[in-house]
Amino acid sequence: MQSVLDRGQFILGPEVESLERELAAFCGTRHAVALASGTDALELSLRACGIGRGDEVVTTAFSFFATVEAILAVGATPVFADIDASTYTVDSAAVEAALTPKTKAILPVHLYGHPCAMDRLMAIARARKLRVIEDCAQAIGAEFRGQRVGSFGDAGCLSFYPSKNLGAYGDGGMLVTNDAAIADQVRLLREHGSRERYRHQAVGTNSRLDELQAAILRVKLPYLERWTDARRRLAERYRAAFATHRLTDVRLPAEPPGCRHAYHLYSVRMPQRDAVQAALLQSGISTQVAYPATLPSQPALASLKLRPGRFPVAESLGREILSLPIYPELNDASIERIVAAVAGTLGHS
Repeated sequence: MQSVLDRGQFILGPEVESLERELAAFCGTRHAVALASGTDALELSLRACGIGRGDEVVTTAFSFFATVEAILAVGATPVFADIDASTYTVDSAAVEAALTPKTKAILPVHLYGHPCAMDRLMAIARARKLRVIEDCAQAIGAEFRGQRVGSFGDAGCLSFYPSKNLGAYGDGGMLVTNDAAIADQVRLLREHGSRERYRHQAVGTNSRLDELQAAILRVKLPYLERWTDARRRLAERYRAAFATHRLTDVRLPAEPPGCRHAYHLYSVRMPQRDAVQAALLQSGISTQVAYPATLPSQPALASLKLRPGRFPVAESLGREILSLPIYPELNDASIERIVAAVAGTLGHS
Protein backbone atom coordinates (compact mmCIF):
# COMPACT_ATOMS: atom_id res chain seq x y z
CA MET A 1 0.00 0.00 0.00
CA GLN A 2 2.83 2.38 0.85
CA SER A 3 4.49 1.70 -2.51
CA VAL A 4 1.26 2.69 -4.27
CA LEU A 5 1.13 5.93 -2.27
CA ASP A 6 4.77 6.63 -3.09
CA ARG A 7 4.19 6.12 -6.83
CA GLY A 8 1.05 8.24 -6.85
CA GLN A 9 -0.56 6.13 -9.58
CA PHE A 10 -3.93 5.04 -8.24
CA ILE A 11 -5.84 3.80 -11.31
CA LEU A 12 -4.89 0.92 -13.67
CA GLY A 13 -1.24 0.70 -12.76
CA PRO A 14 1.30 -2.08 -12.14
CA GLU A 15 -0.53 -3.57 -9.14
CA VAL A 16 -3.70 -4.09 -11.20
CA GLU A 17 -1.72 -5.56 -14.09
CA SER A 18 0.10 -7.97 -11.78
CA LEU A 19 -3.11 -9.00 -10.02
CA GLU A 20 -4.73 -9.73 -13.39
CA ARG A 21 -1.86 -12.04 -14.35
CA GLU A 22 -1.85 -13.77 -10.97
CA LEU A 23 -5.59 -14.34 -10.84
CA ALA A 24 -5.73 -15.60 -14.41
CA ALA A 25 -3.10 -18.17 -13.42
CA PHE A 26 -5.00 -19.03 -10.24
CA CYS A 27 -8.28 -19.56 -12.09
CA GLY A 28 -6.68 -21.40 -15.00
CA THR A 29 -7.65 -18.87 -17.67
CA ARG A 30 -5.65 -16.97 -20.27
CA HIS A 31 -6.99 -13.53 -19.41
CA ALA A 32 -8.28 -11.52 -16.46
CA VAL A 33 -9.68 -7.99 -16.39
CA ALA A 34 -9.93 -6.11 -13.08
CA LEU A 35 -13.16 -4.19 -12.50
CA ALA A 36 -14.88 -2.10 -9.85
CA SER A 37 -17.21 -4.86 -8.63
CA GLY A 38 -18.46 -8.36 -9.25
CA THR A 39 -21.73 -6.89 -10.46
CA ASP A 40 -19.89 -4.93 -13.13
CA ALA A 41 -18.09 -8.12 -14.14
CA LEU A 42 -21.44 -9.80 -14.78
CA GLU A 43 -22.88 -6.87 -16.72
CA LEU A 44 -19.80 -6.25 -18.86
CA SER A 45 -19.42 -9.97 -19.57
CA LEU A 46 -22.95 -10.03 -20.93
CA ARG A 47 -22.32 -6.91 -22.99
CA ALA A 48 -19.07 -8.32 -24.39
CA CYS A 49 -20.94 -11.48 -25.40
CA GLY A 50 -23.47 -9.42 -27.34
CA ILE A 51 -26.39 -10.06 -24.99
CA GLY A 52 -28.99 -7.31 -25.04
CA ARG A 53 -32.56 -6.28 -25.68
CA GLY A 54 -34.78 -9.09 -26.96
CA ASP A 55 -32.47 -11.81 -25.64
CA GLU A 56 -33.24 -14.22 -22.80
CA VAL A 57 -30.73 -15.37 -20.20
CA VAL A 58 -31.52 -18.47 -18.16
CA THR A 59 -30.30 -18.30 -14.57
CA THR A 60 -31.03 -19.65 -11.11
CA ALA A 61 -34.11 -18.68 -9.13
CA PHE A 62 -32.01 -18.50 -5.95
CA SER A 63 -29.10 -16.06 -5.68
CA PHE A 64 -28.18 -12.54 -4.63
CA PHE A 65 -30.01 -9.87 -6.63
CA ALA A 66 -26.87 -8.78 -8.52
CA THR A 67 -27.15 -11.89 -10.69
CA VAL A 68 -30.46 -10.81 -12.21
CA GLU A 69 -29.65 -7.11 -11.96
CA ALA A 70 -26.84 -7.54 -14.48
CA ILE A 71 -29.17 -9.27 -16.95
CA LEU A 72 -31.69 -6.47 -16.68
CA ALA A 73 -28.97 -3.82 -16.95
CA VAL A 74 -28.08 -4.96 -20.48
CA GLY A 75 -31.76 -4.96 -21.50
CA ALA A 76 -32.13 -8.74 -21.60
CA THR A 77 -34.91 -10.79 -20.00
CA PRO A 78 -34.10 -13.14 -17.11
CA VAL A 79 -35.66 -16.61 -17.29
CA PHE A 80 -35.45 -18.54 -14.04
CA ALA A 81 -34.79 -22.21 -13.36
CA ASP A 82 -35.26 -24.06 -10.08
CA ILE A 83 -32.34 -25.40 -8.06
CA ASP A 84 -31.01 -28.78 -7.05
CA ALA A 85 -32.29 -29.75 -3.58
CA SER A 86 -28.92 -30.97 -2.33
CA THR A 87 -26.36 -28.56 -3.80
CA TYR A 88 -28.57 -25.42 -4.01
CA THR A 89 -27.09 -24.66 -7.43
CA VAL A 90 -29.19 -24.40 -10.58
CA ASP A 91 -30.73 -27.66 -11.79
CA SER A 92 -29.50 -28.50 -15.29
CA ALA A 93 -32.75 -30.24 -16.27
CA ALA A 94 -34.68 -27.12 -15.24
CA VAL A 95 -32.29 -24.99 -17.29
CA GLU A 96 -32.89 -27.13 -20.36
CA ALA A 97 -36.66 -26.94 -19.86
CA ALA A 98 -36.46 -23.11 -19.65
CA LEU A 99 -34.76 -22.64 -23.02
CA THR A 100 -36.63 -20.89 -25.82
CA PRO A 101 -35.65 -19.64 -29.28
CA LYS A 102 -34.83 -16.30 -27.61
CA THR A 103 -32.31 -17.82 -25.19
CA LYS A 104 -28.82 -16.49 -25.84
CA ALA A 105 -26.98 -17.33 -22.62
CA ILE A 106 -26.94 -19.37 -19.42
CA LEU A 107 -25.79 -17.68 -16.22
CA PRO A 108 -25.10 -20.31 -13.52
CA VAL A 109 -24.23 -19.26 -9.97
CA HIS A 110 -21.74 -21.24 -7.89
CA LEU A 111 -23.77 -20.52 -4.77
CA TYR A 112 -22.19 -20.37 -1.29
CA GLY A 113 -18.95 -21.68 -2.85
CA HIS A 114 -20.43 -24.89 -4.29
CA PRO A 115 -19.59 -25.46 -7.98
CA CYS A 116 -22.44 -26.08 -10.41
CA ALA A 117 -22.54 -29.28 -12.45
CA MET A 118 -20.68 -27.62 -15.29
CA ASP A 119 -20.42 -30.71 -17.47
CA ARG A 120 -24.16 -30.85 -17.99
CA LEU A 121 -24.57 -27.09 -18.34
CA MET A 122 -21.77 -26.83 -20.89
CA ALA A 123 -23.25 -29.73 -22.89
CA ILE A 124 -26.59 -27.91 -23.03
CA ALA A 125 -24.86 -24.67 -24.08
CA ARG A 126 -22.79 -26.31 -26.81
CA ALA A 127 -25.79 -28.12 -28.25
CA ARG A 128 -27.69 -24.80 -28.55
CA LYS A 129 -24.66 -22.56 -29.24
CA LEU A 130 -25.36 -20.50 -26.13
CA ARG A 131 -23.01 -18.26 -24.18
CA VAL A 132 -22.16 -19.25 -20.59
CA ILE A 133 -21.32 -16.58 -18.00
CA GLU A 134 -20.32 -18.06 -14.63
CA ASP A 135 -21.18 -16.12 -11.48
CA CYS A 136 -18.23 -17.04 -9.24
CA ALA A 137 -18.72 -14.19 -6.77
CA GLN A 138 -18.93 -16.62 -3.84
CA ALA A 139 -16.74 -19.40 -5.20
CA ILE A 140 -13.18 -18.36 -5.98
CA GLY A 141 -11.03 -21.48 -5.67
CA ALA A 142 -13.93 -23.91 -5.99
CA GLU A 143 -13.46 -26.75 -8.48
CA PHE A 144 -15.55 -29.12 -10.54
CA ARG A 145 -13.71 -32.29 -11.53
CA GLY A 146 -10.35 -30.68 -10.92
CA GLN A 147 -11.04 -27.52 -12.93
CA ARG A 148 -11.47 -24.11 -11.32
CA VAL A 149 -14.81 -22.37 -11.62
CA GLY A 150 -14.73 -19.44 -14.00
CA SER A 151 -12.72 -21.37 -16.57
CA PHE A 152 -15.57 -23.41 -18.08
CA GLY A 153 -17.75 -20.84 -19.81
CA ASP A 154 -17.14 -17.80 -21.98
CA ALA A 155 -16.38 -15.76 -18.86
CA GLY A 156 -16.24 -16.07 -15.09
CA CYS A 157 -17.05 -13.23 -12.71
CA LEU A 158 -15.34 -12.74 -9.34
CA SER A 159 -16.18 -10.42 -6.47
CA PHE A 160 -13.73 -8.97 -3.95
CA TYR A 161 -16.37 -7.55 -1.61
CA PRO A 162 -14.74 -7.45 1.84
CA SER A 163 -16.64 -10.47 3.21
CA LYS A 164 -15.69 -12.74 0.29
CA ASN A 165 -13.07 -15.50 0.62
CA LEU A 166 -10.65 -13.16 -1.14
CA GLY A 167 -11.84 -9.76 0.03
CA ALA A 168 -10.53 -6.27 -0.61
CA TYR A 169 -10.83 -3.27 1.73
CA GLY A 170 -13.75 -2.05 -0.39
CA ASP A 171 -15.48 -3.07 -3.59
CA GLY A 172 -13.75 -4.83 -6.46
CA GLY A 173 -14.28 -7.48 -9.10
CA MET A 174 -12.65 -9.41 -11.91
CA LEU A 175 -13.58 -11.05 -15.18
CA VAL A 176 -11.62 -14.17 -16.13
CA THR A 177 -11.83 -15.72 -19.58
CA ASN A 178 -10.04 -17.78 -22.20
CA ASP A 179 -11.50 -15.62 -24.97
CA ALA A 180 -9.15 -12.81 -26.00
CA ALA A 181 -11.96 -10.92 -27.78
CA ILE A 182 -14.11 -10.85 -24.63
CA ALA A 183 -11.18 -9.68 -22.51
CA ASP A 184 -10.36 -6.95 -25.03
CA GLN A 185 -13.95 -5.74 -25.19
CA VAL A 186 -14.30 -5.59 -21.41
CA ARG A 187 -11.04 -3.66 -21.14
CA LEU A 188 -12.51 -1.18 -23.60
CA LEU A 189 -15.86 -0.94 -21.81
CA ARG A 190 -14.41 -0.54 -18.29
CA GLU A 191 -12.78 2.77 -19.25
CA HIS A 192 -15.58 4.70 -20.93
CA GLY A 193 -15.19 2.76 -24.19
CA SER A 194 -11.77 4.30 -24.76
CA ARG A 195 -8.32 2.91 -25.54
CA GLU A 196 -6.89 6.28 -26.49
CA ARG A 197 -7.52 9.30 -24.27
CA TYR A 198 -10.46 11.41 -25.41
CA ARG A 199 -11.27 8.99 -28.24
CA HIS A 200 -14.19 6.66 -27.51
CA GLN A 201 -14.92 3.64 -29.69
CA ALA A 202 -17.95 2.54 -27.64
CA VAL A 203 -20.32 3.74 -24.94
CA GLY A 204 -18.72 2.14 -21.92
CA THR A 205 -18.70 2.84 -18.21
CA ASN A 206 -16.33 3.64 -15.36
CA SER A 207 -15.40 0.31 -13.77
CA ARG A 208 -11.77 0.19 -12.70
CA LEU A 209 -10.22 -1.60 -9.75
CA ASP A 210 -7.94 0.89 -8.02
CA GLU A 211 -4.27 0.27 -7.30
CA LEU A 212 -4.63 0.22 -3.51
CA GLN A 213 -7.23 -2.55 -3.64
CA ALA A 214 -5.11 -4.50 -6.12
CA ALA A 215 -2.08 -4.20 -3.82
CA ILE A 216 -4.11 -5.51 -0.87
CA LEU A 217 -5.48 -8.41 -2.90
CA ARG A 218 -2.01 -9.35 -4.17
CA VAL A 219 -0.79 -9.67 -0.57
CA LYS A 220 -3.79 -11.83 0.36
CA LEU A 221 -3.90 -14.05 -2.75
CA PRO A 222 -0.98 -16.33 -1.72
CA TYR A 223 -2.92 -17.20 1.47
CA LEU A 224 -6.18 -18.05 -0.33
CA GLU A 225 -5.53 -21.78 -0.76
CA ARG A 226 -4.69 -22.32 2.91
CA TRP A 227 -7.76 -20.29 3.89
CA THR A 228 -9.91 -22.44 1.62
CA ASP A 229 -8.41 -25.60 3.10
CA ALA A 230 -9.19 -24.24 6.57
CA ARG A 231 -12.81 -23.58 5.60
CA ARG A 232 -13.09 -27.12 4.25
CA ARG A 233 -11.68 -28.57 7.48
CA LEU A 234 -14.19 -26.52 9.47
CA ALA A 235 -17.01 -27.86 7.29
CA GLU A 236 -15.91 -31.40 8.19
CA ARG A 237 -15.79 -30.40 11.85
CA TYR A 238 -19.36 -29.11 11.60
CA ARG A 239 -20.43 -32.38 9.99
CA ALA A 240 -18.88 -34.40 12.82
CA ALA A 241 -20.45 -32.17 15.48
CA PHE A 242 -23.91 -32.44 13.94
CA ALA A 243 -23.51 -36.23 13.79
CA THR A 244 -22.51 -36.35 17.46
CA HIS A 245 -25.67 -34.47 18.43
CA ARG A 246 -27.73 -36.66 16.07
CA LEU A 247 -29.30 -33.64 14.42
CA THR A 248 -30.82 -35.60 11.57
CA ASP A 249 -33.48 -32.94 10.95
CA VAL A 250 -30.74 -30.48 9.95
CA ARG A 251 -29.66 -30.88 6.33
CA LEU A 252 -25.98 -30.12 5.86
CA PRO A 253 -24.24 -28.80 2.71
CA ALA A 254 -23.68 -31.49 0.10
CA GLU A 255 -20.38 -32.06 -1.66
CA PRO A 256 -20.82 -34.70 -4.38
CA PRO A 257 -17.79 -36.52 -5.81
CA GLY A 258 -15.77 -34.31 -8.12
CA CYS A 259 -16.76 -31.08 -6.36
CA ARG A 260 -14.46 -28.90 -4.29
CA HIS A 261 -16.66 -26.62 -2.22
CA ALA A 262 -15.02 -23.32 -1.22
CA TYR A 263 -17.45 -22.76 1.70
CA HIS A 264 -17.89 -19.04 1.39
CA LEU A 265 -20.94 -19.73 3.54
CA TYR A 266 -21.76 -22.80 5.60
CA SER A 267 -25.48 -22.96 4.94
CA VAL A 268 -27.75 -25.58 6.49
CA ARG A 269 -31.45 -26.27 6.12
CA MET A 270 -33.55 -26.76 9.22
CA PRO A 271 -37.08 -26.59 10.60
CA GLN A 272 -37.85 -23.65 12.88
CA ARG A 273 -35.13 -21.64 11.17
CA ASP A 274 -36.25 -18.30 12.55
CA ALA A 275 -36.50 -19.62 16.12
CA VAL A 276 -33.04 -21.14 15.89
CA GLN A 277 -31.57 -17.92 14.52
CA ALA A 278 -33.14 -15.88 17.33
CA ALA A 279 -31.89 -18.30 19.99
CA LEU A 280 -28.36 -18.27 18.58
CA LEU A 281 -28.35 -14.47 18.57
CA GLN A 282 -29.34 -14.47 22.24
CA SER A 283 -26.31 -16.68 22.86
CA GLY A 284 -24.05 -14.21 21.07
CA ILE A 285 -23.80 -16.25 17.87
CA SER A 286 -24.39 -14.30 14.65
CA THR A 287 -25.89 -16.07 11.65
CA GLN A 288 -27.18 -15.02 8.24
CA VAL A 289 -30.18 -15.89 6.08
CA ALA A 290 -28.89 -15.92 2.52
CA TYR A 291 -31.46 -15.63 1.10
CA PRO A 292 -34.97 -15.33 2.56
CA ALA A 293 -36.71 -15.04 -0.83
CA THR A 294 -36.27 -16.21 -4.40
CA LEU A 295 -35.27 -13.84 -7.17
CA PRO A 296 -38.63 -14.14 -8.99
CA SER A 297 -40.43 -13.03 -5.81
CA GLN A 298 -38.50 -9.76 -5.47
CA PRO A 299 -40.70 -6.64 -5.70
CA ALA A 300 -38.42 -5.19 -8.38
CA LEU A 301 -39.37 -8.09 -10.68
CA ALA A 302 -43.13 -7.89 -10.16
CA SER A 303 -43.61 -7.00 -13.83
CA LEU A 304 -42.49 -10.53 -14.79
CA LYS A 305 -45.66 -11.86 -13.09
CA LEU A 306 -44.06 -15.05 -11.82
CA ARG A 307 -46.51 -16.48 -9.32
CA PRO A 308 -45.46 -18.40 -6.18
CA GLY A 309 -45.12 -22.15 -6.59
CA ARG A 310 -43.19 -22.14 -9.87
CA PHE A 311 -39.85 -22.77 -8.15
CA PRO A 312 -40.72 -25.04 -5.22
CA VAL A 313 -37.18 -26.09 -4.26
CA ALA A 314 -35.88 -22.52 -4.22
CA GLU A 315 -38.93 -21.32 -2.32
CA SER A 316 -38.53 -23.97 0.37
CA LEU A 317 -34.84 -23.14 0.68
CA GLY A 318 -35.68 -19.51 1.43
CA ARG A 319 -37.81 -20.65 4.38
CA GLU A 320 -35.23 -23.06 5.83
CA ILE A 321 -31.71 -21.86 5.00
CA LEU A 322 -29.39 -20.55 7.70
CA SER A 323 -25.70 -19.73 7.32
CA LEU A 324 -23.64 -20.58 10.39
CA PRO A 325 -20.31 -18.89 11.19
CA ILE A 326 -17.37 -20.02 9.08
CA TYR A 327 -14.04 -18.29 8.64
CA PRO A 328 -10.47 -19.65 8.63
CA GLU A 329 -9.74 -18.67 12.26
CA LEU A 330 -12.84 -20.35 13.72
CA ASN A 331 -11.87 -23.07 16.21
CA ASP A 332 -13.32 -26.45 17.12
CA ALA A 333 -14.59 -25.26 20.51
CA SER A 334 -16.62 -22.53 18.83
CA ILE A 335 -18.13 -25.00 16.38
CA GLU A 336 -19.13 -27.31 19.24
CA ARG A 337 -20.77 -24.36 21.01
CA ILE A 338 -22.67 -23.35 17.88
CA VAL A 339 -23.93 -26.87 17.16
CA ALA A 340 -24.85 -27.42 20.83
CA ALA A 341 -26.89 -24.22 20.74
CA VAL A 342 -28.72 -25.42 17.61
CA ALA A 343 -29.36 -28.78 19.27
CA GLY A 344 -30.71 -27.14 22.40
CA THR A 345 -33.13 -24.99 20.42
CA LEU A 346 -34.39 -27.98 18.42
CA GLY A 347 -34.86 -30.05 21.57
CA HIS A 348 -31.89 -32.37 21.15
CA SER A 349 -29.48 -33.23 23.94
